[in-house]
Amino acid sequence: MSGVAEHDGGSSVPDEEWERFLRESADGVADAPKEPSARARMVARRLREEPESPQVWRGHSPARPRRRKQGWYVVGFLASLVLLVVALSPGLVVGWFGDDAQPDTPLAAESGRPDQAPPTPAAEQPTLDQPFRGSPAARWADNAAGITVPEAKATGWMSKAEVAQALGRTRDFVVAANLDPAVLRGDHPTKAIARINPHQKDVQDYLSTAFRTPTKENDPLLLFSRFDKTRTRLVGDVVKTRGRMTYQQGERGALQVSTDITYVYPVVRAAAGSDDVERTIVRREVVVSWDNPAKVITEPGTFSLVSYKDDVTNGGCGTTTGYLTPTFGAEHTAGTGDGPGIDPYDRSTPLEQRMGKGCGRATRT
Repeated sequence: MSGVAEHDGGSSVPDEEWERFLRESADGVADAPKEPSARARMVARRLREEPESPQVWRGHSPARPRRRKQGWYVVGFLASLVLLVVALSPGLVVGWFGDDAQPDTPLAAESGRPDQAPPTPAAEQPTLDQPFRGSPAARWADNAAGITVPEAKATGWMSKAEVAQALGRTRDFVVAANLDPAVLRGDHPTKAIARINPHQKDVQDYLSTAFRTPTKENDPLLLFSRFDKTRTRLVGDVVKTRGRMTYQQGERGALQVSTDITYVYPVVRAAAGSDDVERTIVRREVVVSWDNPAKVITEPGTFSLVSYKDDVTNGGCGTTTGYLTPTFGAEHTAGTGDGPGIDPYDRSTPLEQRMGKGCGRATRT
């Protein structure tokens, strides 16, 4: 037998050391070596048989490289594409979602002829509190705010400042003719008529007879919006408008201003307690000429009428009374008439392309 005592773990202590350990243990030596436990011997044997790789103290393990998420690039590209479409054609995007996408958001001012009719909102009946509910006009501007006036530039015989003044006075005319509360109640449109050249004989003849004995040819409604206050009453003090003014050089160097504006009037019967709200819609195209007084006899601050056209929905058809005469309740049936179907909110085509013989059939009010 060798001089080394073997133990299960394969560890050993020399005989001399072991005898010294026994003697010193009996004497109580504090630092005497202790025999390794069975668990310690087992661990020591495993370490010898399967040594671990040395570990670096506070070593840095490089992070695992991340895979690029290609999906985010696709999403970003699509988002950029949508933003580009919105910038180039906001009307198209509105059409994707309909008017209900943002029912309370006012539309931007009309800067040019739209390329399509406005979407149809959810079918809702108008009320005294919400007279424009269920109508595209709910998002239009109130009263004169819906009339877009272009930037002034020197044109014809007028300087930039004079053009700006003429544009402002033209706007004053259409406001006085179609939005003045007194005129809407049937009063004489004195302020509006004061803007018309008193030396334009054919127009003055029309004006002198239209209010006295209105006829189809001499109807005040060709230029002015008026209701018979004994029969019809407007709801609230807001008329929804949408339209624009443009200008160019006309004959003999005149400043020719064109207006194309749609007015939406909410109305009820004049009788007290009436709550059956309907809407009368009038679109007018009026062209005026601010003439050079050196070439045309005129008065300061007045213009000559070049042309005027109108299209009326639910304002009366076939009778001439000098007043807009809407129908209500059982009397009013949208879509009736002997002419082509017309969307009164569609401003994508000139008025002359919509005008025809007979009473048109309004597709909505």
